[in-house]
Amino acid sequence: MEDARALFFDVFGTCVDWRKTVTDALVRQSRVALMRRSAIITNDVRTKADAMSTEDWGAFAQEWRSSYYTFTRSLAADASLNWKTVDDHHLESLHDLLVKYGLGREDGDLGGLWNKDEVKEMSLIWHKLDPWSDTVAGLKALNTKYETCTLSNGNIALLKDMQQHGGMPFKHIYSSELFNSYKPNPAIYLGAAKRLGLEPSQCVMVAAHLGDLEAAKGCGYSTIYVERSREEEKKNEDEAREKGFVDIWVKIDEEGFVEAARKLGISV
Repeated sequence: MEDARALFFDVFGTCVDWRKTVTDALVRQSRVALMRRSAIITNDVRTKADAMSTEDWGAFAQEWRSSYYTFTRSLAADASLNWKTVDDHHLESLHDLLVKYGLGREDGDLGGLWNKDEVKEMSLIWHKLDPWSDTVAGLKALNTKYETCTLSNGNIALLKDMQQHGGMPFKHIYSSELFNSYKPNPAIYLGAAKRLGLEPSQCVMVAAHLGDLEAAKGCGYSTIYVERSREEEKKNEDEAREKGFVDIWVKIDEEGFVEAARKLGISV
């Protein structure tokens, strides 16, 4: 990677632990709603919410996250679909999931676990995801040698809030929103390189998702895979090793971005 000038980072799952942050928030706000005397919650909703364990809310969070994958990949593949931001999707998806789990009303009116304003506020939890323990220190080290830049499907407002919340010292904030599509559309990777005034061969994609890295590699990027808990399946990792599109591999028991910096020759 002698020619590398910039590191582009996936964010959800790569830089931040979305699973714990979102699950904890759902559990916490559910308890708050059930304890409020003024909350107008129907008996059937109250019964279902009372029965939700932390594991149940974790499954809810995973389904919410999975809907994001379906949404972004659909728009990446079909430019004729109407554009929506990730914030828009998160709100719509949360409403649909609350109805599916019997915790909300179709019309979003009173009687559900949360009212309309509370549902909107909960949908913005993705703006306040906590970073992994190595993220901030690793970015500080990497900043000494490279331009660091987000390259996420999250919209700009979301990414800026998340950066501020987690104290993540990215030099630039880029989003798929800038290119009116979503990863893994090649336009995202090529557009990001051009926006920084670089050739793709001078760019490195850093991600915990192998599909993201394979797409970036196809556009001329170098790649760094950072293993994160529950973000990839072993069969995908085995396939990636066979295909050989990962240039640097940081294992789950190493120090994430800190180890990535070491592998790039930076003293940490």
